[in-house]
Amino acid sequence: EVGEPFKEEKAVAKYLRFNCPTKSTNMMGHRVDYFIASKAVDCLLDSKWAKARKGEEALFTTRESVVEYCNRLLKKQFFHRALKVMKMKPDKDTKKEKEKGKAEIGKEEEKKSKKESVKDDKNKKEKEKKKDGEKEECKKDETPGTPKKKETKRKFKLEPHEDQVFLDGNEVYVWIYDPVHFKTFAMGLVLVIAVIAATLFPLWPAEMRVGVYYLSVGAGCFVASILLLAVARCILFLIIWLITGGRHHFWFLPNLTADVGFIDSFRPVYTHEYKGPKADLKKEEKSESKKQQKYDSEEKSDSEKKEEDDGKTEGPRNSGTDGSGGERHSDTDSDRREDDRSQHSSGNGNDFEMITKEELEQQTDEGDCEEEEETESRPSHEKS
Repeated sequence: EVGEPFKEEKAVAKYLRFNCPTKSTNMMGHRVDYFIASKAVDCLLDSKWAKARKGEEALFTTRESVVEYCNRLLKKQFFHRALKVMKMKPDKDTKKEKEKGKAEIGKEEEKKSKKESVKDDKNKKEKEKKKDGEKEECKKDETPGTPKKKETKRKFKLEPHEDQVFLDGNEVYVWIYDPVHFKTFAMGLVLVIAVIAATLFPLWPAEMRVGVYYLSVGAGCFVASILLLAVARCILFLIIWLITGGRHHFWFLPNLTADVGFIDSFRPVYTHEYKGPKADLKKEEKSESKKQQKYDSEEKSDSEKKEEDDGKTEGPRNSGTDGSGGERHSDTDSDRREDDRSQHSSGNGNDFEMITKEELEQQTDEGDCEEEEETESRPSHEKS
């Protein structure tokens, strides 16, 4: 005989029901939730009952203590043990597969005689490819972060187990205890209160009834305006599309019916696309302009190189011309002096008789110095 569960047992079962990871499946035509024993043991070892309180010992200290307590919950019919049974393929599918296999074998035997000569060449190539593929796979396996191949999960169904015992491992247990969560209880309570308040609408104060009336009218107008906008934008698109022969695609509020937020549904205000022959010509012109820019940049680079080469060759030529210019400059010094004298004499032509003796002596001294310089320069030229 099994008595009624205690408060502590109900609290532990409730904690395990909402915190232990569960999965749902069908069992004997009913939708049920099940969990794995090892995960339930781990969940209870992390609970508040696994910690010692003041003056009390912890309820769960080891995995064995958790298993014993879960056996008590199983006897009090909070959950029961189930058995996994793998699903087998039906007989019809197996028969079809056999028939297909026989037909394929007959066709392969006919083709073998024709392909024997070709297979020898292919086998060599395939062996080489396999070797390369194995090397690449080894490299992929060695590199970290490579995605693993998905494992195909076999389908199974649950059936009640004959031996109803709780065991720590990969055993499956189906929940019988299904308490109501606090959130669902609160939501249901709010819904009931809202329905009762709506039915008592005639008893509301006059101001509240008028306010609710205006709110409902405003909400209805807003919904109607959105529906009208959705229809009007489609009509506008069709009119523009027909007038332009399908070249202009104009959408007013394109995101109005899209799966976006309330504010994003009104952004952007409109979109326009031109789909005609000119659009293709513009694309071609852009591509040609890009090609011309590249060609011009290449020509500029070639011309710059030529200018640099010309600058290098002109350098030594300028140095030679500078030397000759220095000699010319020295030759023209005497000419300049003679010009200065002639200008001085022409400027003072009227006053030629008024020249003093001191000026005449200075001029004669300068002439003698120039003659001495010329005599000194002549023997140097004759020696060279």
